[in-house]
Order: sequence, then C-alpha cells, then structure tokens
Amino acid sequence: MKTYKIAVIAGDGVGPEVIAEAVKVLKAAAAKDGRFEFTFTDYPWGCEYYLKTGEMMPEKGLEILKGYDAILLGAVGYPGVPDHISLRGLLLEIRHGFDQYVNLRPVKLLQGAPCPLKDVKREDIDMTFVRENSEGEYSGSGAWLYKDSPQEVVIQNGVFSRKGCERVIRYAYDLARKEKKTLTSISKANALNYSMVFWDQIFAEVGRDYPDVETHSYLVDAASMFMVKDPGRFQIVVTSNLFGDILTDLGAAISGGMGLAAGANLNPEKKFPSMFEPIHGSAPDIAGKGIANPLASIWTAAQMLDFFGYEDWGRKIVYSIERMLVEKKALTPDLGGTASTSECGDEMVRILQED
Repeated sequence: MKTYKIAVIAGDGVGPEVIAEAVKVLKAAAAKDGRFEFTFTDYPWGCEYYLKTGEMMPEKGLEILKGYDAILLGAVGYPGVPDHISLRGLLLEIRHGFDQYVNLRPVKLLQGAPCPLKDVKREDIDMTFVRENSEGEYSGSGAWLYKDSPQEVVIQNGVFSRKGCERVIRYAYDLARKEKKTLTSISKANALNYSMVFWDQIFAEVGRDYPDVETHSYLVDAASMFMVKDPGRFQIVVTSNLFGDILTDLGAAISGGMGLAAGANLNPEKKFPSMFEPIHGSAPDIAGKGIANPLASIWTAAQMLDFFGYEDWGRKIVYSIERMLVEKKALTPDLGGTASTSECGDEMVRILQED
C-alpha cells in the first residue's frame, strides 16, 4: 500500500472548516480503495500565526514542507493583516519556493449547479485553465521610489522568461493533446508590447510541435466577453499569472460560484510537493458559523488524487459532487440548502461509501 504524507495548512477564516471535510473525504477514499493511505500533519500557519510571531510561516517553513508528497491549503487572509503580507508570506512563498509553475483550475458547470447565464447547457461550460504560476506580475519585482513625496513613483514589473512561458505552454499543449481538446491562449499583445508579444511568439513556436492540436488566441478583454456570451468556445486555456487569476474567478461565477471553485498548484516533475487549495477566500464574515461550503475543497482533494494517479477517484468525487447538487439533501446555504459544513462532508462520504 502506498502511503502519502500530506501537510495540512488550514489557514484562516473558514479554511479549517472546509479543509476538515476535504481530509474526511480523502480518508474515506483511501479506506474504500485499499491501494493507498494518507498521513496528515497540521501546521498552524497563517494570519493568526503572523499576529503572534510576525511571520506567516517559520523561516524554515519550506524546509519543513519539502519532505511531504503534497500540501493541502485552506485559505489565507484575515482582517488586521494586509493582503500583500498574507499572500506573499505564505501562498506565494510556497508556490515560488517549490516551483509550482502550473496552476490548474477547472471551470466546469456541474449537473445541478446554479448558472447565471441564460440558455447555457452543461456542456457549454467545460474548461480547464492552465495558469502560469511562477512569474508575470506576481514575481514581486519592482521599485517604490521617492516614497511619500510629490515625486513618488511605483514600478511593478511583469517578469516573463522563455523557460517560464515555454514550460507552462507546453504543459497546456500536452493536456490538450491527451484530452483531444482545443487549446486557447489568452494574452494582451496589442497593449503589452514586450511581455505579451513574447508570450504569443512562444505559444506559436511550441505549437509547431503539436500540429494535431487545434489552437485559438484571444485578447483578454475579448476572452472575458466570450466567457459570458459564448463559453462553449473554450476547452483548454493557457494564460499568464494575472490574467489567469482574474479569468478563473469569472469562470467560478458562471459555473456555480466560488463555493465550487477548486485549484491545484503543480510542480509537474514532482521534484517538490504540489499544493492543492480551493480558490475562494477565507470569508471571515462567516467563519465559525459552520455554514461554509466545503465542495470546492473536496473538489481540490479530487485534483490531488488525479495528480497521484488515481484519476478514477478524481472522477468519482466530481460525480458525487454532481449527485449532491442534484439531490439537494445536504447543501450549504450558499447553494440554497440548510446543511452545515460538516453535514455536507458527511453526505459526500456516505455517497462514496455507497458507490
């Protein structure tokens, strides 16, 4: 039996509540399958830890995490801690330190999920976003000059390397080929005359190795419009760090809401642990009330199982989420139900054990 060591950073706000249900589901899958098992180790890092210690995680945090097979992250952010500190001190530190250069986010309208778009069928919204996760505008490069003076100037650099662009674009091409789907690149080369022209050039160069993959390219503003007006034109999508961050939130809005938004930060070569996290925030306004929707974190757990090679379990969990959405027996208030967070997780375990 294969044992996977999982580091759990439940984080802030509703993070501990939803991650507890993801852990519950992973344990249930392991118990039913018999081929694998998990050991979980909790780390109390995040904003509360920052307020006590002045750091989001210990100085040797990456060294501690390096020995794990994967990381399960809840949510980061809480009132009293500036967002740029909470984000850079934990989430981005792990993404960059472990070279998790692929951010994989499904945008899929599940059966039974609410959709604000008119006359849209389930099959019209079925996308996978491959977001560059290590460079771009989130690289942290820039300068703040003449601070607090009339001459104050702020420079935020977008960093795009050939290696960084090529590897994430190639990952997207490989995925499109494997799944026999179209690949769309989203950029903004008409305005960003260095970074996005470079991105488009590399997309075309890599594409010469994949003549069997049908490709499309859109400017980010046009892509935003088409995601609402004609989402069926997108299947596999590859884009930069910032654009991917924004567009996947739009994707969540049209495919059931943030409570169904999963995400994976992958180091495909498995040289370092990958990290799995729902993409919703810490929702401090409902923290502790037991009503947070755990389905995004459970879907994230399915992504972890996919990454470990148990794609049958990944599909089974997503199917079970659909069944819950259709049956409406144990949904949280954001989906029109009255169930608690733990009751929602219990129902998921019941369905998995039944099947």
